[in-house]
Amino acid sequence: MGKIFIVMGKSASGKDSIYSQLTEKLSQKVKSVTIYTTRPKREGEVQGREYFFRTVEEYEEDFHGGKMIEHRTYNTVFGPWHYYTMDDGQFDDEKDIIMIGTLEAFKCIKEYFGQQRVVPVYIEVDDYTRLIRAINREQKQDKPGYAEVCRRFLADEEDFSDEKLKEAGVHKKFINDNLEECVERVLAFISN
Repeated sequence: MGKIFIVMGKSASGKDSIYSQLTEKLSQKVKSVTIYTTRPKREGEVQGREYFFRTVEEYEEDFHGGKMIEHRTYNTVFGPWHYYTMDDGQFDDEKDIIMIGTLEAFKCIKEYFGQQRVVPVYIEVDDYTRLIRAINREQKQDKPGYAEVCRRFLADEEDFSDEKLKEAGVHKKFINDNLEECVERVLAFISN
């Protein structure tokens, strides 16, 4: 039975960049899983690559459809945004899988598939670097939402507290102070 590696970390920790490189380098060995969201697409995002972008009505259908593994709602400055994982045929019992998630998603997926199958890959970056990255990323949007950047930054402090990481069974951290080196460390971890 294949492992499910869940890449997670606070916003602007580099998890999307790391995930992208991992899926490219491991494309023959590991299958990627894409989660769903009702948040609007950012500049440069592609339907089905970063997320499956859904309307609120589609989310409601998915929610009541019986295939939702986990879901969470963030009350953003733009209103509620839903993120969720579906048992929609993307999970393969034989092949290792890699996906992006939150700590809460990790816990739910671990409960759904079993503790032995689900492996956390926690990416960490110092707060100053994360904040600068988040602001720079937001500046590129047609309508930057700096209030949402601030809300996410503060929420992550609670969502990824040391206590919650320990409680969820996340003990190993990959420091992303150099993207290429961090990717190599994660590759070595996944390959073991």
